Amino acid sequence: MTEKKNTRKKGKTKISDEILPPAPVEDQAITDTLRINYMPYAMSVIISRAIPEIDGFKPSQRKLLYTMYDMGLMHGARTKSANVAGATMHLHPHGDASIYETLVRLTKGNESLLHPFIDSKGSFGKRYSNMAYAAARYTECKLDDICEAIFGGIDRDAVDFVDNYDSTMKEPTLLPTAFPNILVSANMGIAVGMATNICSFNLAEICDATVELMKNPEADIIDIVKAPDFSTGGLLIYDREQIQSIYETGRGSLKVRARYSYDKKENCIEISQIPYTTTVEAIIAKIAKSMKEGKFKEISDVRDETDLQGLKLAIDLKRGAEPEKLMAKLFRSTPLEDAFPCNFNVLIGGNPKTLGVRNILNEWIAWRTECVKREMYFNLCRMEEKLHLLYGLKELLLDIDKAIKIIRETESEKQVIPNLMKGFNIDEIQAEYIAEIKLRNLNREYILKRISETEKLEQEIADTKDKLASEKKIHAVIAKQLADIKKKYAKPRKTQLIFPEDAPEFEEPAKEVYPVTVIMTNEGYFKKLIPYKGNLPQNSEQKLKDGDFITVREDTDSECELLFFTDKCQVYKAKADDFETLKPSMLGEYVPGKLGFDDGENVVAMLLARDYKGSVAFFFENGKAVSVPLVSYATKLNRKKLTNAYSDDSPAVGIFFIPEKEGKKPVYEFLLRSTQGKAIIMNSDQLAAKTTRTASGVYVFTLKKNIKIETVSIFTDDGSEEMKKFAKYRKSKLPSTGTLLEDYDINARQIKFDF
Repeated sequence: MTEKKNTRKKGKTKISDEILPPAPVEDQAITDTLRINYMPYAMSVIISRAIPEIDGFKPSQRKLLYTMYDMGLMHGARTKSANVAGATMHLHPHGDASIYETLVRLTKGNESLLHPFIDSKGSFGKRYSNMAYAAARYTECKLDDICEAIFGGIDRDAVDFVDNYDSTMKEPTLLPTAFPNILVSANMGIAVGMATNICSFNLAEICDATVELMKNPEADIIDIVKAPDFSTGGLLIYDREQIQSIYETGRGSLKVRARYSYDKKENCIEISQIPYTTTVEAIIAKIAKSMKEGKFKEISDVRDETDLQGLKLAIDLKRGAEPEKLMAKLFRSTPLEDAFPCNFNVLIGGNPKTLGVRNILNEWIAWRTECVKREMYFNLCRMEEKLHLLYGLKELLLDIDKAIKIIRETESEKQVIPNLMKGFNIDEIQAEYIAEIKLRNLNREYILKRISETEKLEQEIADTKDKLASEKKIHAVIAKQLADIKKKYAKPRKTQLIFPEDAPEFEEPAKEVYPVTVIMTNEGYFKKLIPYKGNLPQNSEQKLKDGDFITVREDTDSECELLFFTDKCQVYKAKADDFETLKPSMLGEYVPGKLGFDDGENVVAMLLARDYKGSVAFFFENGKAVSVPLVSYATKLNRKKLTNAYSDDSPAVGIFFIPEKEGKKPVYEFLLRSTQGKAIIMNSDQLAAKTTRTASGVYVFTLKKNIKIETVSIFTDDGSEEMKKFAKYRKSKLPSTGTLLEDYDINARQIKFDF
């Protein structure tokens, strides 16, 4: 083998070859780690990402709209959305994909907002659908006309400007929205430890309520702002007390249902508006699933017929179906009726606050008052500067020839301004202005025309100062702006109100309860059989898979709840009526598939919970056992799956139902057999009773290393002489090492005992 040449030069050592000492490690308290590392991140998400401010925008939305304003997209032709997304990265360096997603939501085409801020062209998806929007290179956009009310005064010091992230340009901290956009545009965000979900309200109603609150801070606005108004329309079930609570606290829930019509000729229900919180695809999926389960037998087909005219969901009915009753069922069990959870969390002065509608409007009025004051003060300064110049021009009118003579006879350019100041007794600014007048304008007509503005300016300055000194007059200015915005941009309500009595709930007829026999097999197959004349012979032949056998066979009724315990420590709940009625000659329904088990999850045991009385006995491979009350698996809500159903410290080898004890005698005896061939017989009274579902229990069988419990079965003592042989396996004190099973005992057990 050829020896490799060492190409390393002598006297030189690579850094990687040196043995570097480990970096010093300093202990840090977890509280310090949270304070130093986590809290800044959490505050950044709350303040700079997820929660909107009083102008109604999140930072990403504000930066996007200001970029479009700065690009000159307020008027003129549209530009490619890709140009806007790229330019916005100067203010919001989070990738063009997230910027474009923000842009999509603000467009007319997406229909997420009652009053979109972006006039769009192209496919931008829909709020009510999962349909994907087109790429930014294919779509075009510009600012919508309503943005005039968003940016008015931004160039007149109405809001503060700060440096962007790399200090190369300025951006506004807020946009001077001339209407309460915070309540007109829907907004949702999830921060760290808090969230916000603000529904949209009708622009006209919000403008009227704002004006009323400026007149009377104690006014009751619920008769003005009747209820939220969603861009997807729908019917809102009006509950005055609930809405009043939301208006006061900023928290609550509103029920919204779809709007539909019935086409008698086609025997079809057409849905044209759906709740804001759902999509067409989610509704169709839920209806289709329920149809497979046999819940909507009146429906023959459901399909999406949405086109350029808007949303349309068609539900074909079978002959004889009653549309009103069917819709009541659909509202009750599908997203055609959904709840909008209100959480009006807003940043006020950099601090998140949950406010009601009244308090949000009061905060907006206070903030908008400051914006208008700043804008007025800016205009006042400009007018005073202009008036000051005109006063200087007025002095020039007294002797134009003198001014010309001063300029002509001044030898140095630098002396022109001082000489004019001295000659007319004016200051430097006025002299500079006079010196810049063109020669052609040094005539009496031009100067008189300019001076004529003086009186008008003096009046405007006086009016502005008068307004600045009176908050009531500032509010009058805001009220006029709101009236103009309402007249120009207001739209009729999309979400109509209905009262609970106009939305009756049809009661479903009570289900008939009938006797059934339920059968569970070792391989996870379930059968529900109807006994013939109230009786199903025990020896009736049941079709099973090869190698499969019956583990549970019980007589019960159709409303009995079934608990399926799995090998992943979970419980799935169902009623006997949820399963199809089968014949003995059929294989049965595969429970993991029927109930939607996790991948690789199998049934360990099935128990019947008729009234949730009694307890459940668990036996584990490691020799432990425990008893848990069956009521621990009862739930107030209609939950179909319970996690952490029992201890996962060791696999379960036996799960049994133990009825309530009525006499002194134990309910059951159990025969436990280990892989070593030893056995013990214990009774249900010897089980450790725990109230926690995940309790691991106590040891009942002492096992050697690598030995585990193999089987557990119910032991039935019929009092015969043969059964007396099994007395040696009964243990009064536990845990026990067990007794070695003899051959005749094993054979007897196989014959006598129910596995």
